[in-house]
Amino acid sequence: MSTLDVAAGTIRRDETVEIVLLLAFAGGYIDAYTWIIHGVMANAQTANLIFLWVYAMAGDWAKAFHFVPPILAFAVGIVVAAWLRRAVGGRASVISTLVEILLLIAVGILHNRLPDLAGTLGISFVAAMQAAMFVKVEGTVCSTVMITGNMRQAIENVFAVVYGGAPLGTVRRSGIFFALCAVFGFGAAAGAYATKIIPNLALGFPVIALLIVLLRCETTPREVTG
Repeated sequence: MSTLDVAAGTIRRDETVEIVLLLAFAGGYIDAYTWIIHGVMANAQTANLIFLWVYAMAGDWAKAFHFVPPILAFAVGIVVAAWLRRAVGGRASVISTLVEILLLIAVGILHNRLPDLAGTLGISFVAAMQAAMFVKVEGTVCSTVMITGNMRQAIENVFAVVYGGAPLGTVRRSGIFFALCAVFGFGAAAGAYATKIIPNLALGFPVIALLIVLLRCETTPREVTG
């Protein structure tokens, strides 16, 4: 979707601020959960790759290979998301959200029986699908599973406003990206707290967030007025 589409008031339902903020909360929450329970990152494959090579160079192959499964699961999730977009088109975001919900429920159930398989593989797969499927907010590229790009855009937009000559809507976009960073952080904090207090039920909160996303995507018109 182009900037003109957004300016005219037409926004895809899976690109609304409400949806991406809910997804950012889930993204931060899941990363905190996976790090505390499994010692790997669900979303940040950069960190997993760094840890892999740090331990490999130290000759600690057991710890190094611990970071391989989430990287591979993330890659598979990206492929499945790409296939979904080709197979079902506009329904891909809804179907992928449903798959994410079902997988998180399965991970929660298998948490005590198959922790490594259910958690590391399942959650990284979920993170990959979200990362690949929800990539814009109001027509502008964003991420709901990490904050680096969002922080860059927020700061660049502030600079553009201060420097002068920024296009209409720059302040709003900056606010949205700062909000994404803040909500992701809040999700991580909530995930860390819940995982420490109620580890067996902790994944219920991102499931609720994704259920709201699913319902909003299903009940909101394909394109909504911004």
